[in-house]
Amino acid sequence: MSNEQKQPLDQILDLLLDALQERQRARAAERTAAQTVEAPTQPIRPAPAAQPEAARPIAAPISPTRPEPTRERPKAPTPPLSATEGRRSPTPPAPLPGIHLERLLGRLFLVLVGIVIVVNIPFNRYGTNLARAAPDSAALVIRDGLLLKGSGPDVYVLENNQRRWITTLDAFTWFGYRWEQVHQVEDEFLESFEEGRPIYLLLKCEASPHVYALEDGNKRWIKDIPTFEAQGFLWEDIKFVSCPSLRRMPDGLPIPEDAGRPPQP
Repeated sequence: MSNEQKQPLDQILDLLLDALQERQRARAAERTAAQTVEAPTQPIRPAPAAQPEAARPIAAPISPTRPEPTRERPKAPTPPLSATEGRRSPTPPAPLPGIHLERLLGRLFLVLVGIVIVVNIPFNRYGTNLARAAPDSAALVIRDGLLLKGSGPDVYVLENNQRRWITTLDAFTWFGYRWEQVHQVEDEFLESFEEGRPIYLLLKCEASPHVYALEDGNKRWIKDIPTFEAQGFLWEDIKFVSCPSLRRMPDGLPIPEDAGRPPQP
């Protein structure tokens, strides 16, 4: 075959080869696009540029380019589940029955008020209450003028380490004693003091020779001197008052009771 016949044949072969390569590049582009959809993280490699036809020799068909394997990104660690995720929340326990605190405090307040009232109510004619009835002998300072009371109704005053019985309420008031000064003590403590002479309230006015003992607001006429001394009265216990005030006092039974009608001062 001559050179003139070979030249058209070479051109035809070149055209066929170019068409085949173009088709292979189109198929490779389609595969690359499909892989890009499946793994968007893989970069798309551009197809190699075609060499100029004049300088490119005739070569065997090029096999299609295989896509490089995609590299998977490391997965981020899964965060731990919260207390409310991944499990059912526990059923809350049934509420406990109420204790009615307000009602309980109200009852306690009423009980305390009742105790305070009971403690401060006088339980005898001398006005002694439970607040002063508790024995307090251990905390007492022994001194003259200290007022003491045992389990009985009698009230005593200490003088010269002796207990002197205050015979009447009138004498108690006359000498300026007050009930809040009276200390409730044990009978054993009271009996540890020697008994002195009682304290009487004896009244007399200057213009009259008669002497009277004041008891329960009444003046009791003392009949004579022997009776006066027999009762254990002492002349230094007599208190002088005005005759009009002594006359205004009601008369009580004389001493002794069969002495007859009491005279007026």
